Parts: sequence; structure tokens; C-alpha cells
Amino acid sequence: MPKVKLLTVTCENRPGTLSYVARVLGDAKVNILAFHCGTIGQNGFVHVVVDNVRTGKKALSATGLSYTEADVLLEELPNVAGALGYFTGKLARKEININSGWGTALQGVKKATIVLAVSDLTKGRNSSSLGRQRSVDV
Repeated sequence: MPKVKLLTVTCENRPGTLSYVARVLGDAKVNILAFHCGTIGQNGFVHVVVDNVRTGKKALSATGLSYTEADVLLEELPNVAGALGYFTGKLARKEININSGWGTALQGVKKATIVLAVSDLTKGRNSSSLGRQRSVDV
């Protein structure tokens, strides 16, 4: 399971914010591999995993968007019943806590993608035996 950078962009809770962040990255030719967004009152955040972290950070900074960085795990699992439970069970048996995570899979597609913030990145990176690892430029 590869370690990747998660960029968390802080923003206002208003219409068009996700669109703006996505356009800034897209205009810089940075592909978003995974995202999650949310709000707390008037404030919002956009978590993004991108294919080119350096270029993504430059694009965000150039437009005045503030962000933080964190290391997370990105994994592709088989898109079959039980794969998530099996994989997260492997992490639990190694005493790895999942602090947050999200993922997606489309019906009929063979792979599901998950992003996990875990308590031990080193042990987590060595836990993959399901699916194909995804490499990105960090």
C-alpha cells in the first residue's frame, strides 16, 4: 500500500468552492485521484490526493488557497463483497488504527479505491496483498 500526500484545502462553506479548487488543480494539469469535502459551520475543507503533489501545491499557493499536508495510504481493492472488511481486518490484526477513510467503487468496475489515515504508516504500507498499488508523484 503506497503512502501518498493528502492536501487539505481550507475554504469557505459556500457554493462553487469545490469547483474552484478542482479547476485550479485541473488548469495546472494536476489530476485528482481521490477527494472528500465537508463543512463545519461557515468553514469548509477539501481533501485531495493528486497525481503530482509538487505542481498541486504550487497551483494552490499561486491562487492564495491555504492547505496542509498529511501522509495517508491509497489502495485499490477488488470490487467484491467483503474486500473492505478483509483488508481492514488485516490492519486491525497488526494493531493499526484507522483514524479516517473514504473510498468509492462503481458497480461493474473491478477495483475500488480507498484512502486511509492510519496510526502507523510503516506497518500499513506493508499490509497490502489485495489489489494493485497506486503510485503517485510525492
